[in-house]
Amino acid sequence: MTLLEKVNITSGIGWEQGLCVGNTAPAVHVNFPALCLQDGPLGIRFADNATAFPAGITVGATWNRELMRKRGELHALEAKAKGVNVLLGPSMGPIGRTPLGGRNWEGFGSDPYLQGVAAAETIKGIQGAGVIATAKHFILNEQEHFRQIMEWEKSRDEALSSNVDDRTIHELYLWPFADAVRAGVGAVMCSYNRVNQTYACGNSDILNGLLKSELGFQGFVMSDWFAQRTGFHSVLSGLDMDMPGEVTIFERGQTLFASNLTTSVMNSSIPLERLDDMATRIVASWYQMGQDDPKNFPVREPNFSSWSRERTDVQFHGASEGPEVVVNQYVDVREDHDIVARQVAAEGVVLVKNIDAILPLSRSSLKKAKLGIYGEDAGDENQPGFPNFCTDRGCNRGSLAMGWGSGAVELETFSSPQSAIHKELPNTKITAITDNTRLEDISKSAEEQDICIVFINSAAGEGFITDPVTGAQGDRIHLYPQKNGDELVKTVAESCEAAIVILHTVGPVILDRWISHPSVKALLIAHLPGQESGSSLTPLLFGDISPSGKLPYTIAKQPADYGKAAAILEEPNAIVPQQTFEEGLLIDYRHFDYYNITPQYEFGFGLSYTTFNVKNINIIPVLEKSEFPPPPPALLPAPKLNSTLPKPEEVVFPKGWRKIRNYFYPYVNSVDDINSPTPLDPPKGYTTKPHPPSPAGGGEGGNPSLWDVMLEVEFTLSNTGDRPGKEVVQLYVEFPALDGEEEVRGNTIGKTPKRVLRGFEKIALGPGEQTTVKLPLMRRDLSYWDVEAQNWRMALEGKYRVGVGASSRKFWGWVEY
Repeated sequence: MTLLEKVNITSGIGWEQGLCVGNTAPAVHVNFPALCLQDGPLGIRFADNATAFPAGITVGATWNRELMRKRGELHALEAKAKGVNVLLGPSMGPIGRTPLGGRNWEGFGSDPYLQGVAAAETIKGIQGAGVIATAKHFILNEQEHFRQIMEWEKSRDEALSSNVDDRTIHELYLWPFADAVRAGVGAVMCSYNRVNQTYACGNSDILNGLLKSELGFQGFVMSDWFAQRTGFHSVLSGLDMDMPGEVTIFERGQTLFASNLTTSVMNSSIPLERLDDMATRIVASWYQMGQDDPKNFPVREPNFSSWSRERTDVQFHGASEGPEVVVNQYVDVREDHDIVARQVAAEGVVLVKNIDAILPLSRSSLKKAKLGIYGEDAGDENQPGFPNFCTDRGCNRGSLAMGWGSGAVELETFSSPQSAIHKELPNTKITAITDNTRLEDISKSAEEQDICIVFINSAAGEGFITDPVTGAQGDRIHLYPQKNGDELVKTVAESCEAAIVILHTVGPVILDRWISHPSVKALLIAHLPGQESGSSLTPLLFGDISPSGKLPYTIAKQPADYGKAAAILEEPNAIVPQQTFEEGLLIDYRHFDYYNITPQYEFGFGLSYTTFNVKNINIIPVLEKSEFPPPPPALLPAPKLNSTLPKPEEVVFPKGWRKIRNYFYPYVNSVDDINSPTPLDPPKGYTTKPHPPSPAGGGEGGNPSLWDVMLEVEFTLSNTGDRPGKEVVQLYVEFPALDGEEEVRGNTIGKTPKRVLRGFEKIALGPGEQTTVKLPLMRRDLSYWDVEAQNWRMALEGKYRVGVGASSRKFWGWVEY
């Protein structure tokens, strides 16, 4: 490639200048294409005729590795058929430090192990289908308030700084990204916020240090959209691609890459070797996915537009320039993917209450019964705008299928719960009121019913949208049901003796205002089901399948139980808002366990229509304990390209070139521009000398020995009920002598969680059936981060305790190691 071509493939061409949300320019002389980068984690944003899969939080609630991978695979097959090279997902940050976080629902739950497994399986599915996956948002982007400049009136010029200690970032926030890198993820997206005072997309400590050195990441780092705050400093700090090109969305035509990158390399502010590295990482990821092979990747250009629904549009939408071209071919890529979408949504439903075994309902019994359906969340096809009420799903209207923002997609089809129940009970007298404000009418109606089903919800989303209904700008305002949900449930419960509540939600919801009411017989938490909402719910209601979801977070009895650290920083506390993660490792169930707080429903909890038992738990040692992993293997040298700087006149705009407005080119205007300004001084501490390799590095995801199996936990799982079902068996580890303020071999450990999730498997069994299960525990699972040694360390003194449980608080037994 020429220098200009290397700049082309590392620079975004500008917002709305291509068909996708992110676009690069091609390297035409070597036949390397322009790349299409497209949201989002649950489907193809802005696309037609594509599947709206269940959201990440629903996937996490399935605890089903096979479905995690399959959903990723089908998602990628659709993206590939639309001409998408890079999918902007999965999301593993935010992890859910605060239950109010607006984008928690895009990830898989509030535990690093669960988040990491789900992310890795999703990545394997996406990339196995030939599309580059993107692990995001790197890192510590745990709330929407103040996440980026110019989005919040109260803090327009500076984004929030997330401040965290070394051990916490390794054991909690970096953990799932290590799984992603281990899975071979091709791209990582750096986040908007600062990390320990430095913007994430220009933070050498996290990009060069943690990601590329310690985790051995081989792909490319892209900025979140408009997250890049510096030019050559970000390049030297590890940023490989800027997106979408502009400095901010309000500064059209202003970029930090493109011609500026050309200038910085030509005047030696940036070493040519660094540009070679940036381009190599992008090209390597493209080849790694087989996108050079037309048989594997037949659609060479996007066949849809993110900006127009019409068949034709001007070629450069963002500039309103160019010839009229076909931009939408309306290719239907869904095939039979609704089957998997439905299964994921169904297995992501968590049954947390079922008094008197009211569920499952009997179709035959209901023929002679009267059934009431209440709540806007049940859905109503007669509502104007159904089902896509607001752009990017940016309002809580109708039945909640997903959160809002760039992680949302169009609902090409939607099975509402109300319509699905009607289809199941064609001969039952059903009364439906889907207006949450008609409490008096609902009360009178509920008195006449034999069974009442109440639908409530709680939504959230990305900070660039303010929900016109609740006033929430991204992060939730509170943890209670929205849109009068509590009053709706209480009204029905006071009038109807058998109320079943269905909750669609982005995360934990406080239930204390009605959960103990004697008429509330059952509660199903259905999370965010995507397009198959109703069709995935009715098989559970009527017993065609047994609920098998487990909570991927903790539900508290009251908001204060989550602790002070779980609150959103809503008011700026400095010119640069500061958010220090003083709780360290103690988030979600770790916080509840450490401080002996009883939750409403614990992490990992979920009921079934059948029962399970575990016995004969044994430890099978595989490797002997050792304090530190063996030294990592020697690294292969980085490739050295035979690159030289071109002559200055070769990077100047060709004569007669017609520029498209606000399109970013690699060319400079004149030779004089190369040395004006003069070459920039590198940042403090910058050196071209190689750093000593990290003892924790040595391979993708870190030292390969971290994935050595140290022991296996063997046990017998039995279905002791009279129905088939699936159980999620969970392994939790308690570390020896790491209970807070004690010292381990001279190294002071902070507040160590009482127990941490370190394994799980979902297993299907018929009535009376049993099976032997073996779950591995790796060195990484049994190690903590030693801040002095800068390495993962096992405790040699004392005993590890390993619990086999059905949740983080219900255990069948413990064994010692």
